[in-house]
Amino acid sequence: MPDNTADRPLVVVGAGVMGTAIAALAVGHGHRVILIDRSAEARAAAPDKVELHVRTARMMGALPADRPAGALTTAMGTDAAAGACAVIEAVTEDPEEKAAVLAGLAAAVSPGTPLISNTSGLPIDEMANAVPHPEDLVGVHFMNPAYLITTVEVVLGPRSGDAAAAEVQKLLAGLGREGIVVGDGPGFVTSRLLHRMINDAIEVVHEGRATPETVDRLMRDCIGHRTGPLATADLIGLDNLADSLLVMQARTGSESFRPSELLLEKVRRQELGRKSGRGFYDYEESTR
Repeated sequence: MPDNTADRPLVVVGAGVMGTAIAALAVGHGHRVILIDRSAEARAAAPDKVELHVRTARMMGALPADRPAGALTTAMGTDAAAGACAVIEAVTEDPEEKAAVLAGLAAAVSPGTPLISNTSGLPIDEMANAVPHPEDLVGVHFMNPAYLITTVEVVLGPRSGDAAAAEVQKLLAGLGREGIVVGDGPGFVTSRLLHRMINDAIEVVHEGRATPETVDRLMRDCIGHRTGPLATADLIGLDNLADSLLVMQARTGSESFRPSELLLEKVRRQELGRKSGRGFYDYEESTR
C-alpha cells in the first residue's frame, strides 16, 4: 500500500462474530480500525468483544506482544469509510445485503481503495456487479477465529485487478496472515469441500447412527480432523453454515449441498452454536 496508509484507518463492516474477530486481529497488530454496523446494540457491544478477542489472542501468543494495540472506533454508516486504506465487508452471507454494503462502501472511498468481501461462498464476480470499479474487489475467507488461524483463502474473481490483489496480500502479510489464492466460484475451495462434509456428518446424526460426540471423535482420532465436523459447525455458526450450503446449492444445482433437515431445525430453534450458547454441543456456561 502507499506509504501514507499507516495514517489511514482500516474499515471493517459488520460487528458480528467475524467482523469483531477481524477487527481484533487488526487492532492487535496496531491498526487503527473503524468498525461499522447499523445496529446500535452491536456497536455498543463491539469494543468489549474486540478487547476480549485481543486479550485471548495475546495469552495464546497469536498477536505481537511488543506492539501497542491500535485504536478502535465504531460508526453507523458506510460514509465513515471515507479515507480508509482498505475496507473489509463482513456482514451476513446474504447476497443482496452484501451487494448493498459493497455499493455503499464503493461510493464512500476513492477508486483504487481495496474492497474486500469476507465470504465463505458467494462468488466474487457476482458481487462485483454492485460496484463501479470491479477491479478493486477481492474476496477473502477468514477462518473463525480470525485472530488465531493464520491462513486465509484469497479469492480473485475474473474482474479482480492485479493492484487490488497485491494490496490485499500486503495487508494480510502485515496482519501475520498467509493468503492462499484460489479461483472464483461457489464455495471456493474450503467451503465447497468442508461444508458438504459437515452437512453429511449432521445427516448421520439425524439418521440416528451416531451422536455428535461419536462423529467428532471418529473424525478426530481416525481421520485427523482437528476439532471434528460438528464442533466445527458450532464454531462456524449453524445459521452461517445453512446459508452457505443454500448459496452453493442454488449456484451449482447440486442437491448434495441441500442443508440437512436437522441443521435447518436447529437454526429455526436459534440453536446456532457457540454464539448462541447451544448448537450440537452446550456452551451456555461459557457464555455467561
